[in-house]
Amino acid sequence: MTDGFRLDRYLARIGFDGPVAPDLATLTAIHAAQVEALPVEGLNPLLGLPVKLDMASVQQKLVDGRRGGYCYELNALLRAALVEVGFKVTGLGGRVRWNAPPDSPLGPRAHMLLRVDLPDGPYLADVGFGACVLDAPLRLAVDIEQQTATGTYRLTEADGLLSLSAKRPGGWRTMYVFDLTPQLPADYELGNWYTSTSPFMPFTSMLVMERVSGDRRTRLVNRHLTVEGRDGEPVSERVLGSAAELQQVLDETFGITPPASADEIFAIISGNAERS
Repeated sequence: MTDGFRLDRYLARIGFDGPVAPDLATLTAIHAAQVEALPVEGLNPLLGLPVKLDMASVQQKLVDGRRGGYCYELNALLRAALVEVGFKVTGLGGRVRWNAPPDSPLGPRAHMLLRVDLPDGPYLADVGFGACVLDAPLRLAVDIEQQTATGTYRLTEADGLLSLSAKRPGGWRTMYVFDLTPQLPADYELGNWYTSTSPFMPFTSMLVMERVSGDRRTRLVNRHLTVEGRDGEPVSERVLGSAAELQQVLDETFGITPPASADEIFAIISGNAERS
């Protein structure tokens, strides 16, 4: 049993009421249910609030509260649930490449992802990559295209690193690179501290939110709200014009109650837009 983890409360929070077993069907169903119920959102770093990784705090925020989180919180929660069900799970660390030029140096390990070992082989599970969150686990196998409800993905290997890419309207785009070295809790504490406090990381200077529901991906970056279909095909986009619009989107689209007023958050992201 994962110390202090309440599986029944977690399953109720993500709206999952089916049977659970350490198999691919359960992994796939829980993965999909969590990304639909718990959005990626970085409100705490944006507002200068701490991001706590102890499981009591993670559950209080994401399960008992009406909040989402980012990779360290969301994948820690998923990992705890999977371990409770009986899966063998290994935490890994990734280096984000989404906005990096192809020939730029690698950055720090600032992303958490999971390896899940099943009888038919290992899978990659990741419910917390806020630029292109996965709606399903992927087989941990290189050089094959893998389709989910919202996208097409591919793992490749070079120079001892695995690279995960997503198909986009303009071609393949690298999400992050990683290896299979297990990460310690201290590794995640350091990465979480850097990600949530460094001015060089996006979560401290812009609002980033994403949620997948069915075959649609909704993303909010500061005031810019977009909806995408399969492989990033644009469906709609608009710019939020007021705090009232932001409040409605937070409540109805992302299903969260923010830790500060919509007026305060809107003032911050409006200032971001003026500086960009």
